[in-house]
Amino acid sequence: MAFADLLEQVGGVGRFQIISVLLLSLPVLFLANHNLLQNFTAAIPKHHCRLLPIDDANASWVAGSVKLEKVFIPLDRSYQPERCLQYTKPQWWLLESNFTVTNTTEMDTEPCKEGWTYDRSEFSSTVITEWDLVCGQKTMKQMGQSIYMAGVLVGAIVFGSLSDRFGRRTILIWSHMQLAVMGVCAAFSYNFVSYCVFRFMSGMAISGIGLNTVCLVVEWIPTRVRAITVTFTGYFYTFGQIFLAGLAYAIRDWRLLQLIVSLPSFIFFLYSWWLPESARWLILTKKPEQAVRMLKKVAKINRRHEEGEKLTTEVLKSSMQKEVAASEFTYTAADLVRTAVIRRISFCLSLAWFSTSFSYYGLAMDLQSFGDNIYLIQVIFGAVDFPAKLIATTVMCYIGRRITMNASLGLASLAILANIFVPKDMQILRTSLAVFGKGCLASSFTCVFLYTTELYPTVIRQSGQGLGQTMARVGGIVAPIVKMTSEYVSSLPLIIYGAAPLVSSIVTCFLPETKDQPLPETIEEVEERNQLHKVQKIEENVDIPMFKNAC
Repeated sequence: MAFADLLEQVGGVGRFQIISVLLLSLPVLFLANHNLLQNFTAAIPKHHCRLLPIDDANASWVAGSVKLEKVFIPLDRSYQPERCLQYTKPQWWLLESNFTVTNTTEMDTEPCKEGWTYDRSEFSSTVITEWDLVCGQKTMKQMGQSIYMAGVLVGAIVFGSLSDRFGRRTILIWSHMQLAVMGVCAAFSYNFVSYCVFRFMSGMAISGIGLNTVCLVVEWIPTRVRAITVTFTGYFYTFGQIFLAGLAYAIRDWRLLQLIVSLPSFIFFLYSWWLPESARWLILTKKPEQAVRMLKKVAKINRRHEEGEKLTTEVLKSSMQKEVAASEFTYTAADLVRTAVIRRISFCLSLAWFSTSFSYYGLAMDLQSFGDNIYLIQVIFGAVDFPAKLIATTVMCYIGRRITMNASLGLASLAILANIFVPKDMQILRTSLAVFGKGCLASSFTCVFLYTTELYPTVIRQSGQGLGQTMARVGGIVAPIVKMTSEYVSSLPLIIYGAAPLVSSIVTCFLPETKDQPLPETIEEVEERNQLHKVQKIEENVDIPMFKNAC
């Protein structure tokens, strides 16, 4: 409560909070660009075996080439040209106008020998066309996205602990620079291996930005507007999804698109130096003098000069004796499982982070399975986040965090599982269910970001966020791999994507509610709140007045 009072003293929600939230939120728009970039830079265009020397690869998709395709390329069961097979020798007799063949795959075929010809009417170039990641190499697309998510995972582990040690602002500045440099390098990759390396490093930076952005927003915002502020920041991610669709529609070359979404990070790197460090973190890391300077700076920006002048190191220490005493101890990731209540919180949140990210990216990274116009689908997938996050925020503010997360995960599970029973030819219904499920998962993301910062105390808040982000990225890594199981059972990916949030929906019932509660500063405070909650529940359920008075 002490820091909350100090925050109100220097302005509560003033000019500083408005400016800093805007500056911290703007880069979130481009986080969506990087996370979903491979929907476009690694899109798989139509392709078939290259027809050499008769056919010119650059003109193979003109109308006149269709006849040549019949001679060299067999048809699949849908009477479409095979993507990975060609006849062992030209079948000129197929050009006879009065002759039809219902199954040309029975004739002798072989894998493509001379490479592939790609339809460049929609994409001038992609990672797929650049390095021929089709047919025998088609799993490389999922592998590339999994490697990127592995980078996000490593970043969550590394930057989560580093920011608790060196500060939120310092790691945020470094992460912006790393994303800018690695993103530009990815645009000039000379082979797929180097591309994956640069994307891995970009993923690490994404975690550093996401973790520290949320933490700086939450730690400088009063309790009463915390949910609204975090949701406002989350809307920038939603805008980013829609912005990406427009950007990708205008820029069809993958290298240029990769470059464009990376360059703004240099601007974010420059202005991040203005952002002040978290005063909460400074107090708990034995730096009260710097904390006082930060609070005075905030008071000055908020035009609370007199209140700011009253702040001194002695005033800070006397009003936050409990928190200052906690700074005498060193905290590590082991503290996330050391005590019973924190251990339960860590387990439940880890599962919620994993299942939300796992199912979210299982849907969001497979746009081509929902129709031909992936730009429109990307816009729809992004637009659904607006009502989803608005509803989630309203429920969080008036009912609570726990029920919001529980309902979001449960409804997402039902929507995904329902798609198993919808025929593939009912494309509109399948897409509608997927959009609804993705919206519910976006609501869950909004809630879990805020819920995690509220459940963990300041001394291990970033480590807790790091654990959650780690589990989320494990989900992001596994999601593309699970998609490969459709080759064995077509509905198996949806079963797995739907089961994970269902289990998490049940598990979140064991988390404590944090609505209208101040941020806890120490582990002991979390444990004390849990004990108090138990006593209150006993009082509510016991009918003996004497016992109630004794409690």
